[in-house]
Amino acid sequence: MSEETFVAEGTPKRRSLREDAINVPNLLTFLRIIMIPVVLWLMTNGTPRANFYALVVYMLTAVTDFLDGWLARRMGLISVLGKFLDPLADKLLVMATLVWMVYLDRLPMLGVVAVIILLGRELSITALRTIAMSEGVVMAAGQGGKDKTALQMTAILLLIVYHRYDIDFFFATYSVDLAQVGLVILYMSVVFALTSAGEYIALFVEAVEAKEKRLAATERGD
Repeated sequence: MSEETFVAEGTPKRRSLREDAINVPNLLTFLRIIMIPVVLWLMTNGTPRANFYALVVYMLTAVTDFLDGWLARRMGLISVLGKFLDPLADKLLVMATLVWMVYLDRLPMLGVVAVIILLGRELSITALRTIAMSEGVVMAAGQGGKDKTALQMTAILLLIVYHRYDIDFFFATYSVDLAQVGLVILYMSVVFALTSAGEYIALFVEAVEAKEKRLAATERGD
């Protein structure tokens, strides 16, 4: 993953911040951020049709999330700006949607508590990763964090749709309250959020202790 491009003579040429800002992957990331108010506006309408369109726009943001990363790697356009914007756009989308659901009174009190825990967890882990980077420690995403993200995304999609629908399984038709199903999955994501946060903290402590031991050994001349 390089932040440099090469001219015909093979001499590296560092791209400017402005050039990084207008490359295709980062423009897609900017588009994802711009789409956030659209999702919130459609949710505010609250009708089944508006919620369906909000779902479509939200899913399009997921597509751009995959696409901008793929294009950045494919085109050799991975940049510091992109590394900053991509996770920021993801967190803004998730946090804004969850907070807006609280504002729209779509969540019961327990759901509001779940949102507070999830937002607190995201801010805490982001801060921890920042500290880790300053210490030269890389904290890769664990399986628990990935499971949390998958559950959280599924819960948000169901909570955006929100209404009760009749689902035909060919042999029978069932009426399903998608909001309640989404709430259950949201609560499950809280469990994974807390357990994965514990894993991150343990990983951070272990990595910092290992670094201190290496420094101590270097000072002793081992």
